Amino acid sequence: MLGMVIDFHTHVVPPEIKERRDKYLGRDACFSLLYAEPKAKLITAQELLTAMDEYEIDKSVILNLGWTSHELCVETNDYILEAAARHSRRLIGFCTIQPLARDKAIKELERCAKSGARGIGEMRPDVQGFDLKDTKIMTPVVNALIEHDLVLLIHASEPVGHQYFGKGNITPEFIYPFVLDFPQLKLVCAHWGGGLPFYALMPEVAEALKNAYFDTAATPFLYKPQIFQQVTAIIGSDKILFGSDYPLLSPKRIMEQIESVDLSPEDKIRILESNAQKLLSLP
Repeated sequence: MLGMVIDFHTHVVPPEIKERRDKYLGRDACFSLLYAEPKAKLITAQELLTAMDEYEIDKSVILNLGWTSHELCVETNDYILEAAARHSRRLIGFCTIQPLARDKAIKELERCAKSGARGIGEMRPDVQGFDLKDTKIMTPVVNALIEHDLVLLIHASEPVGHQYFGKGNITPEFIYPFVLDFPQLKLVCAHWGGGLPFYALMPEVAEALKNAYFDTAATPFLYKPQIFQQVTAIIGSDKILFGSDYPLLSPKRIMEQIESVDLSPEDKIRILESNAQKLLSLP
């Protein structure tokens, strides 16, 4: 691998949540969806840093979850913000909100921005219960994101293919109208946007996706390695963000996919480093 490696998609939780998983399973539908299975791994920020050393990851974006409870958004945002501040050279904090909390959600977004968050995510509209097409809900959120120069990262899934734990139904059918409604928003669609980049073969879609990016989280579970070449050919490597979804699987598995296909050194640098640097305005 060349240069720096930035993992744009990792998840950490406070020690309290890791140690008392059962308590939180009963408090929140999103957490229950993702972590009811005892084998679903939870890690703290310190454990992530140890793994980053092992896998030679220079920086990681630490994402929150799509909590249904506003109170749990605030509680876990505090941990994300503290970890990112303490390890500012290595961790980049993304917080979360519950848009249905309305004014409380906007105030929390603003608090997080002022405390150093660089984005909001990983949002899960289907589980959190809000509609991306509902402009009454989403316009104040997007306006606040743009005002504070924050990135929005949302979960995405494929409308076809196998079912898997936590797949959800936020498919391109829901994401694309949201992109059209808010073209100025810096948007990252997790898991290759559920296949949305393939539609960029249509010129009007390619134009609409000018501020949209796609992370590679969990790629080995979803696609053959050739997806890196195909999406690069269709929409450009400058739209792809290396993300592992750690601790779901190791960054090494996705790096091995990247190395197994015919990408130029320049494409690899964009995917692994420079796209994230540019999007997050990192030095």
